[in-house]
Amino acid sequence: MKKKLLSSLTLAAMLFLAACGNGATSESTSSSESSQSSSSEEVVTGASEQQYTDPAEMKDSYDIIIIGSGGAGMSAAIQAKDAGLNPVIFEKMPVAGGNTIKSSAGMNASQTKFQEKEGITDSNDLFYEETLKGGKGTNDPELLRYLVDNSSSAIDWLDSMGITLDNLTTTGGMSQKRTHRPTDGSAVGEYLVAGLLRNLYDRKVPLFVNSDVVKITEKDGKVTGVELVLNGKDKKTISAKAVVIATGGYGANMDMVKEYQPQLDGFVTTNQSGSTGDGIKMAQELGAATTEIEAIQIHPTVEQKTSMLITEAVRGEGAILVSQAGTRFFNEMETRDKVSQAIIGLPEKYAYLIFDASLKDRVKAIAFYEKQGVVESGETLEALAEKIGVPADALKTSLENWNGSVESGTDSEFGRTTAMENPLATAPYYAIKIAPGIHHTMGGVKINTNTQVLKEDGSVINGLYAAGEVTGGIHGQNRIGGNAVADIIIFGRQAGTQSAAYAKE
Repeated sequence: MKKKLLSSLTLAAMLFLAACGNGATSESTSSSESSQSSSSEEVVTGASEQQYTDPAEMKDSYDIIIIGSGGAGMSAAIQAKDAGLNPVIFEKMPVAGGNTIKSSAGMNASQTKFQEKEGITDSNDLFYEETLKGGKGTNDPELLRYLVDNSSSAIDWLDSMGITLDNLTTTGGMSQKRTHRPTDGSAVGEYLVAGLLRNLYDRKVPLFVNSDVVKITEKDGKVTGVELVLNGKDKKTISAKAVVIATGGYGANMDMVKEYQPQLDGFVTTNQSGSTGDGIKMAQELGAATTEIEAIQIHPTVEQKTSMLITEAVRGEGAILVSQAGTRFFNEMETRDKVSQAIIGLPEKYAYLIFDASLKDRVKAIAFYEKQGVVESGETLEALAEKIGVPADALKTSLENWNGSVESGTDSEFGRTTAMENPLATAPYYAIKIAPGIHHTMGGVKINTNTQVLKEDGSVINGLYAAGEVTGGIHGQNRIGGNAVADIIIFGRQAGTQSAAYAKE
């Protein structure tokens, strides 16, 4: 017997909000699941209902154990299964998806068939250079090279499984449209998780939730499996030939955040509550090295009452930022670290995203934000200004100046060069009040391009692999928007391929 998953729409709504760790999907609330599922039968991707694996079906041994059910873990499992192995996923939370389901902007990739179709001239080298610049030159060059060179094939791989990311936009620090979204322009996370879950189910890959891995076991220098706690009480030891850590970062562990970046004490976090650094700690117990561990990214556009991240695609489609004075103050399409610091530097330490009805139609996620009550609107700029308490004349002048910049193709105020294709001139007008929040931990376990976990001396921990936000080095000191999804898919695939090859030895 297997348990029903919530539809991807219901999951996304739960995980976008703060209380994602205590959703009604635990073992004791199956009746609640049924009522929620029946009221939201339509799955956004068109996928059939997915299922978690009944705990009674858990075996004592698998070829490969994957810890974590975000995009990296699911990609690894699919790849390992297709290589002929018998993988399993253990997820400590009551729902699958991790931080991936909260991803919004899209997946960066260069030299793709979808770029070619739109006549976009891009290159892996340009993708590399812009990511390196965004990371302040501290990215691991080999990992970054692997990321960009395998990005196009990852888009093709997803497309081959019915996960099509063919709608293109731009994120801060990128000069080309290389951020790939679902066809309708909606947030990528919900769609991606639903598609990966569907493919796991089709391949009969077991996925156990409420299965908290607390230790990775080893013997004679080789990983042998894991110890886990099922449903908060039952301890089990499961053996495997290889283990993949895909547990995400530590952005929801405020003790770790304050340890590495004390100045972030008091910031809200966009992370789901399971992102507590467990995988990093377990790897360290086996002697794993870490890199850039103190590197934490704050995202500039976070709604503070709900901790809801407002997708970078809003700016990527042409929105501007204004202060409480109603004026622009920075290049909105600069890298996240720079935009965040510009907002923090304002007297009020917050700002407003300003956009129009035309942009709202292009970014489907805005409809979700409206339902959550975080969007203000006005039939005129004067009405909007009154709603948010900014000087109407200043706001009107800011929009007029901006629209003039769009028309001329030159932003004489702040030098913005991207996301200038569309003016903000179609009523109604909208605003979202935002400020920076903890978003992504760039540092983590040190790996090589085969996703093998490394010790301080550079030697590998035999049988141990890692992918996704649990690792460090790929993004350097600052991650470019859209590169997290690229990271989890590209290196998740690689972890599945390499762990499968090792398990066959």
